[in-house]
Amino acid sequence: MKDALIITVLSVVPQRLGARMNGWFARLPISSSIHHAVIRWYCKRYSVDMDDFVGTVEDYPTLAEFFVRAMREGKRPIDPAPGVLVSPADARAASFGSLKGHELPDDAGMKLNIKDMLGDDRYEDGEYAVLYLSPRDYHRVHHPAEGRILGYRYLPGRLWPVFPAATRKVENLFAVNERLVVRVATQSAGEIAVVLVGAYGVGRMTASFSDIVTNTSAQGAETRDFEAAIPVARGEELGRFNLGSTVVLVAEKGKLAWDLPKGEMVQVGQAIARIL
Repeated sequence: MKDALIITVLSVVPQRLGARMNGWFARLPISSSIHHAVIRWYCKRYSVDMDDFVGTVEDYPTLAEFFVRAMREGKRPIDPAPGVLVSPADARAASFGSLKGHELPDDAGMKLNIKDMLGDDRYEDGEYAVLYLSPRDYHRVHHPAEGRILGYRYLPGRLWPVFPAATRKVENLFAVNERLVVRVATQSAGEIAVVLVGAYGVGRMTASFSDIVTNTSAQGAETRDFEAAIPVARGEELGRFNLGSTVVLVAEKGKLAWDLPKGEMVQVGQAIARIL
């Protein structure tokens, strides 16, 4: 009932403005004592283990900087095994499998048209994984495989929350929320799409390979193909959520065999699929 009420309320409020106001507060240079008190409350509320992260609460002058805190060296080793795809985020494996055309299978627990989400029809009958980041999680996203960034597409949209009840209630949610689609050519897994999906309270995403900043008055829809593809390593940082949301991975047909614990947590660098 509570989740349904949240969805109902957000259907009539200005989501993008609300997210921008949240971001404004998170970046507000108010007194350190107030910020640190809020961050300590946040850590307690969401059981954030600071042992995994660089510094202490006192090292973060704003909430915004805390949200994108860096991981301590060695805390997320990248699986070195050949022929695997690794998790791009600390996240819960909400759903994964093979597409039926452009749709998720009937047992996915959510309705989503991949073509609508990507603005691209090349992944018909391909493979997908939905990885949900909660407020407690690490909010940086990393490359799941070695390859070359071919380009990206930014698609503005709604900012529905992305918790499980919302994905069940709002049909095609990940295709109507704002999203940043990053296209990567890999040596053995073909072309994959790494999709950062915005959500209420997030509404701002940044990329490590571009100066794009989403959900700003100056940033509209954008498609960019790089003349010279950008080489990236497995586990290299790809981008950041300014709170938390969802990453959707999409691969070409027959390229991957998922090895994921459905409904369980995975971590950056953990092998989540075999490359066929």
